[in-house]
Amino acid sequence: MAESMKGLKRTHRCAEVTKSDISTEIIAMGWVQKRRNLGSLIFVDLRDRSGILQIVFDENDIGTEGFEKAGKLRSEFVIAVKGILENRSGAVNEHLATGEWELRATELRILSESDTPPFPVEENIQTKDELRLKYRYLDLRRPNLQRNLMLRSKVATSVRTFLAEEGFLEIETPILINSTPEGARDYLVPSRVHPGNFYALPQSPQLFKQLLMCSGFDRYFQIAKCFRDEDLRADRQPEFTQIDMEMSFVDIDDVIEVNERLLAKIFKEAIGIDVPLPIPRMTWQDAMDRYGSDKPDIRFGMELKDISEVVKDCGFVVFKGALDNGGSVRGINAKGQGSMPRKKIDALVEFAKGYGAKGLAYLVINPDGTFKSSFAKFMSEEELKAIVAAMGGEPGDLLLFAADKNKVVWDVLGNLRLEIAKNMGILSKDDYKFLWVTEFPLLEWSEEQQRFAAMHHPFTMPMEEDLDKIDTDPGAVRAKAYDIVLNGTELGGGSVRIFQNDVQAKMFEVLGFTKEQAEERFGYLLNAFKYGVPPHAGLAYGLDRLIMLMTKEDSIREVIAFPKVKDASCLMTGAPGVVDEKQLDELELKIVAAQEEEKESE
Repeated sequence: MAESMKGLKRTHRCAEVTKSDISTEIIAMGWVQKRRNLGSLIFVDLRDRSGILQIVFDENDIGTEGFEKAGKLRSEFVIAVKGILENRSGAVNEHLATGEWELRATELRILSESDTPPFPVEENIQTKDELRLKYRYLDLRRPNLQRNLMLRSKVATSVRTFLAEEGFLEIETPILINSTPEGARDYLVPSRVHPGNFYALPQSPQLFKQLLMCSGFDRYFQIAKCFRDEDLRADRQPEFTQIDMEMSFVDIDDVIEVNERLLAKIFKEAIGIDVPLPIPRMTWQDAMDRYGSDKPDIRFGMELKDISEVVKDCGFVVFKGALDNGGSVRGINAKGQGSMPRKKIDALVEFAKGYGAKGLAYLVINPDGTFKSSFAKFMSEEELKAIVAAMGGEPGDLLLFAADKNKVVWDVLGNLRLEIAKNMGILSKDDYKFLWVTEFPLLEWSEEQQRFAAMHHPFTMPMEEDLDKIDTDPGAVRAKAYDIVLNGTELGGGSVRIFQNDVQAKMFEVLGFTKEQAEERFGYLLNAFKYGVPPHAGLAYGLDRLIMLMTKEDSIREVIAFPKVKDASCLMTGAPGVVDEKQLDELELKIVAAQEEEKESE
């Protein structure tokens, strides 16, 4: 039967006792990690969020009733223990922060009993994710997950402190907003008061933070909850958290400078890592040409080389065809991988096909300097030597080539270099390599919509020197946009915003919006811009991704307290679920089965 805490008040968390507490009476409370009954003595490892403290139950100290009670303890029982902290009578446990001491119990209360858990509450257990997420409240008791969430809290506090000291104001923006369907799908919320009308949950506070700049708040930030109804991956969730900020009267360098100092503070305070400043910068074009990615992992080399000029007159039809169609031929040099078995090379070819490649050409430089290649019979010895020279090839290297439209070639080789690096085991999670990627294209062509779409959003400022191309060559216009990348993961991104009406009108025109459509979607922002708008710029980080990298986890599910799975459902609560007919009636909504819809359309 559960007992009360009456008369007891916790004095210490389990792992927060120190040498100075020796010989003093303390009261600890927590969960039983394990119990060892040696007959005359019972040892219990007591766990709370700080760690573990060994408790010793001796009948001479706690009495017969207390000793019998200790004998009933099982894993995950919640207990309160009063006792005297002493040096351990047995061997010191060097793996525990409290391994030199033990609490000799004089009083025990069982505050709550526990059923046998569906899995052990231990560090690094090999339990299926589905089971862990179903019993997430138990999963969250595990020390590694508790450390992750405590680090997350520490980072959030560090962010708030730094930005407050830099003159930023923390201002909340609405969660129920109007839908602006551009990009990912909105989550919609029906209105009871306005039947047939819907709110949307925000994909970001973008428009509101720009309005705050119009309102004269100068520097804004928010740790904001955002929502996107999109297909999920390891680093995606339907609801996620952004560190969001906006600044007035600034340009790119101002935003980057304050954020570099913010990152340096976070990493030093939270995990003791020094971030060398300034963080290197690379243009989008350079990133694509050198790494095949706009979020390049610069922990290793294996950069792409464009050999289009070298092979433009060769007899290999695959290379020639790609160049004739306006594409390129590029390759990567996997140094020292020339001895890779053919089976593994074939696996890389299949991997490349998954990213749009029709195939993958390869050339092995043997230790004696001779070549083994998938395309050697189509080229002369001189042409092969020219390719090897262009690739910086040496005996023992493996050269891999893709030939197609630039977008496909970048995608194939960008992902291939990462795959090879993983296979080689050269990616260290202890190595933190930051990079700013700048000068993104302002627009990208949408094959689906047959029009240009904004690469970031419609309020991104074009680079002033490219403004004259917006009518004649819109695809060549660069944006005043910037992303912060860490180890091949985009941590965040932002841009300088358009604040001149004529530039904004031209942007809407290029995006295919009529004046009426622009007014309908963004009218309140455009109206605000009529009343004096300061130049402004901003940036938002994905907090979940940031913590994932800081904790060296592979999924953001490991740094979110109650995450969703890939189909956006919660295994613990069963969300999303059906609602009562009464609720639907109040909202004037009706669920129509797909079969009924089909019958009506026949």
